[in-house]
Amino acid sequence: MKKLIAGLMVGLMVLAVTAPAADAAAKGAGRGGFVGFIAGCCFGIRSGSAFNDGKEIHFREWCRLIPYVNIVFAIWDGVDGAKGTTTADLASQYGATYY
Repeated sequence: MKKLIAGLMVGLMVLAVTAPAADAAAKGAGRGGFVGFIAGCCFGIRSGSAFNDGKEIHFREWCRLIPYVNIVFAIWDGVDGAKGTTTADLASQYGATYY
């Protein structure tokens, strides 16, 4: 019984990763798939949607996956938000590839 449940869970994960990739390929976006899944799951809907639109994931977002280091980047993002930083400011600082 445990093997059956484990097999079903693996099958569900494979479908969860490949179905969005097939949908994105049908739309012509060319993005999505596993990295789109990670972007949406770990970084939120805004980052996942931006990744599928062709934007890259910023290093500050990737650093959020590292335990104990993520608090530094969370505080850094909070300070930038408190200063009133907009996406236009970030685009001019880091480039249009990210924002």
